[in-house]
Parts: sequence; C-alpha cells; structure tokens
Amino acid sequence: MFHAVAGQVHTLSIPFRMGAFDLGGRMTLIRLPDGGLWVHSPVAMTPELRAAVDALGPVRFLVAPNLMHHLKVGDWAAAYPEAKVMAPAGLRRKRPDLRIDVELESGPAVEGIEQVAVRGMPMLDEFVFFHRPSKTVLLTDMSFNIHRSGSWLTRMYLKLNSAWQRLSPTIITKMVIKDRPAVRASLDQVLAWDIQRVLVCHGDVMEQGAPDALREAFQRLAK
Repeated sequence: MFHAVAGQVHTLSIPFRMGAFDLGGRMTLIRLPDGGLWVHSPVAMTPELRAAVDALGPVRFLVAPNLMHHLKVGDWAAAYPEAKVMAPAGLRRKRPDLRIDVELESGPAVEGIEQVAVRGMPMLDEFVFFHRPSKTVLLTDMSFNIHRSGSWLTRMYLKLNSAWQRLSPTIITKMVIKDRPAVRASLDQVLAWDIQRVLVCHGDVMEQGAPDALREAFQRLAK
C-alpha cells in the first residue's frame, strides 16, 4: 500500500478531486528515530490503511500542514488518541471541533524534521517541512507536480498556468498572497536547505533536479 521513497519516508497516493479538477492526493509517513510515525496530511482512513500504518509503527504525530488539508485529521485523532495533532494556529478558528495539541511555528518541530511557516498567505497558512536525514522537502499546496490526468479540464487548466508536467504553483495559490516580500523571505529559508527530493501532496515525487525545480517554482509563485 505504501511506497518507500527514501529510507524512513513512506507515501500513499490516492485519487482526489477538487471540484472539476483531478489533482490526486498524497499522505506521507516518516519513521522517527524512536520508531514512531509522523503523519503528514492524513487521507481518508480505511481498515486496510490503518493496518498498513500500524505495521510501520506507532503513530506519534498527525500533521495538518495548512488550513486546507485538515478534513480527515479528526478521524485519525480519534483512532490514535495518544498521537499529538499539529496544525497552524488559525485552524483552531476554522475547526473548533478538532483537537489540536501543538500549534506549528517556524523552527525545529520533531527530531529530524525542520519546518518553515510561509508568511504572507494567511488564507493558506502553509508550513513546509524538511526531513533532514533523507533531504526531502514536503509541500502541500505551494506547488503541484502533475504529469498525468484523465481529465482534459485539469490538463487544460494546468497548461494555461504553465504548471502541466512541471513543479509549479497555480494562479489560485498566487491569488491568496497578501504580502509578497514575506512570502519570498519564507521561501528563501526553504531554499537554504540541502534538498535532494520534493514530495508534493498533488502530483509526482520529484527525484531529479529538485533544488533547481523548487527554486524556479518559488520564483514563479512570489515574483
């Protein structure tokens, strides 16, 4: 069920549509040094998925990485009551029903995982993460990397955004920017990491040329 992309990093890709657009979705699990699991952007839970997760290790953290990727976190929090739910502070206002144990802030989060808050986009309030041992960056909605889609509308939309078959933001992401210098300063922190690969929630894993592709994507986002 899971695909091991690097050492202790495992991903699960699922079908996902946002309105008329076929974007695909991805959940990422990172096994921490103590053997516990850090779960990024949980997807809908099934008995088969829970069994596969439990086979990898005990769930320690459940991460809602921005104000959009939170819909399934409550189910996981109920299934794993001992796991800490981590989310942007603004999600408390949007989801008062959701148990949030840790409000994400820039700086070290969990052993082996660094994070940066992307300031200047309060409607999204995304946190970008970096698994230092595998040199892997995790993006949620900052950029997509979609190379295949059965939807002509999705393909057309991404082509019009110059975002088809490449790591790139779309116009929707750009539209929520309120403070461009703050966005640039945040993304510069991400680019300072020693990056080898990029995992996106929507699209393919980027293994080749990741640093240059990420730099170009961020330039298009905040120019």
